[in-house]
Amino acid sequence: MLNILISFLVLAVSLEAKILDFDIRPKGYNSSKYMGINILDSKEFVFDKFDGFKVSELSALAIQDKTLYVLSDRGYLFHFSFLVKDKKIKKFKPKKVFKLKNKKSKPLSAKNRDSEGMVIVDEKLLISFERKPRVESFSLKARKIKKHKIHKDLQKIKNYRSKNKALEALAYSEKYGLITAPELPLISESKEFHMLYSKDKRWSFKANGSITALEFMDKNNMLVLERSFDKTTRRRVITISKVYLDGCSNGVCNSEVLANLDSKDGWNIDNFEGLTKLSKSRYLMISDDNDSAFQKTLLVLFEVLDN
Repeated sequence: MLNILISFLVLAVSLEAKILDFDIRPKGYNSSKYMGINILDSKEFVFDKFDGFKVSELSALAIQDKTLYVLSDRGYLFHFSFLVKDKKIKKFKPKKVFKLKNKKSKPLSAKNRDSEGMVIVDEKLLISFERKPRVESFSLKARKIKKHKIHKDLQKIKNYRSKNKALEALAYSEKYGLITAPELPLISESKEFHMLYSKDKRWSFKANGSITALEFMDKNNMLVLERSFDKTTRRRVITISKVYLDGCSNGVCNSEVLANLDSKDGWNIDNFEGLTKLSKSRYLMISDDNDSAFQKTLLVLFEVLDN
């Protein structure tokens, strides 16, 4: 009887979502401010399964009211309870999960479900995909509504540097509409500059790594999340930049690095891929653990400092 009770308690603990304190700052770095950002809080999220679905490879975020929508590379959409209080993450807990489905309510096949970028617009979730590059809108319960037209340069996978370097990020504004970007510049473009694409326009800016997320800061400025990873040294670099869409000349937009988090300098970072705006200057980013025991799901709450 005692063994059964112990087994039950172990199972109960393993199923409970945990939010653990995790300091991404280098050892001995006591300020919350770094370059152009203020790191308000950072947490590690530890969880195995929710309602039978593995909670891993979380790569995109979108928020509306008190629900945080969290997208997995596996084609799962989670609804999370999320709360920030006193500039700290107090709650991050799954409450619902859905498989991405087509218009006939059938789950997307493996080759069609490599979901990467996400934004919420008019009660719909717009999602970008790799492997079969496209942008589609879904209901909040993950049923496909329609496919959206994307720039002609993005429509064929042969234009990308690989099948896994397609439409990694997505953002939306009333002025510019839907903007997406491949993880790396297309084969026909220089590696030194990234390109942002609307349905019929393009904007380029200096590249600092691979694009993993986009978010509008305000009417004309874009926040861009980039990452670099060296397989030999295991060095990771996360770059957060501001791109001025209305400040371009000779085809290149002005940009400014707001933060450069380098593991070589002691930053305890991981594979950050998701980003969403919480308020005027406050953002949340999340790392994709690649379903690996050697990586973590990290949450970082930060704000962009005034110039």
